[in-house]
Amino acid sequence: MAAVRYTAVLDPAEEGGFVIKCLELPVASEGETKEEAVANLKEAIEGYLEVKAERLREQSKGERVEVIVEAPSALVA
Repeated sequence: MAAVRYTAVLDPAEEGGFVIKCLELPVASEGETKEEAVANLKEAIEGYLEVKAERLREQSKGERVEVIVEAPSALVA
């Protein structure tokens, strides 16, 4: 497996604790503390990626190619 960095936004929740959302993936989580929220998001992202990888293995039978694009610096900073 490869290590990949994702960006997240951490906000205080109205009812207490924190809500955290991954900017690159449709994944969010929460926690009572910042540390717990980050740990929960990491676990949620790992689960999301495992399911996505399994679905890709099941659906994709063609040749895999790598595509490199130039992204605005605001998106990759």
